[in-house]
Amino acid sequence: MKQKISIDNISAYNEYGQETLHPLVTVVHQPFTPEWFNGATLNYQIYALFLKQGDGCSARYGRETYDYQAGTVVTYAPGQTLVVEWDEQSNPMPASRGLLFHPDFIHGTPLGKKIHEYGFFDYGQREALHVSEREKNIIVGLLDRVQEELEHPIDHHSQTLITDHISMLLDYCMRYYDRQFTTRHKVCSELFSAFERQLRNDLNQGLTEQNGTPSVAYFAEKACLSTGYFGDLIKKETGITAQHHIQNAVVERAKHLIIENQLTISEIAYQLGFQYTQHFTRLFKSKTGMTPSEYRVSAN
Repeated sequence: MKQKISIDNISAYNEYGQETLHPLVTVVHQPFTPEWFNGATLNYQIYALFLKQGDGCSARYGRETYDYQAGTVVTYAPGQTLVVEWDEQSNPMPASRGLLFHPDFIHGTPLGKKIHEYGFFDYGQREALHVSEREKNIIVGLLDRVQEELEHPIDHHSQTLITDHISMLLDYCMRYYDRQFTTRHKVCSELFSAFERQLRNDLNQGLTEQNGTPSVAYFAEKACLSTGYFGDLIKKETGITAQHHIQNAVVERAKHLIIENQLTISEIAYQLGFQYTQHFTRLFKSKTGMTPSEYRVSAN
């Protein structure tokens, strides 16, 4: 039976072959190597970032499998669980570089206050970051700077300097993800078009009455993407959040139903998936400046 491993602190990771230089942060030079690690389930309770430097392994996150290529960056947030596997007969566990840090390490720091802005920590494995050789060298260089600081005796400057280096590393990853969204414009455009078609179809066919008000998570699942990645993709492609696209489409459909004048406002709200009429009224007024009733009067 494969083992289940909880990575809830730095020592829990380092005991498999890494020296612990700091209790709350470590730079990874090589992943776990014991044979029994192959296929084990890992539950991360710390932040992790890995740069894959070779071929030959895959990770399963939920039902998805991602075959890593050299130059791939993957990230994990506290609470994520995955299984890493490789072919022991044809390949050893491939080399990688990485960084792990405990949430306590960044608590109260500028990085801790903006860690939620790095949405890629919640991306699925099939949405990993692919970096060029130049980008890979920059990431490795920043990991080396963190490592140099870890090798320095801990003093009152350590946390600031290390978190600054980590923040810069994550900022570069944000830049590279923006580049990846741009270079995949055709794919992003097709996904957005499919999102729009599905949204209009659900509203026009009355599926919202059965399924409730459309959500970003619903459309992300339709696209086989994580909610975070899907939302960022739509925002990068259009400049507007997926949630705003949904709300705008709901209001446009509501206008059509209101003008038809065959349904009451409560019936329209219910048809569009709202459990409470006042929630529908609040959204409609925020978008049009009028309540649904006022809009009906002005349109007639």
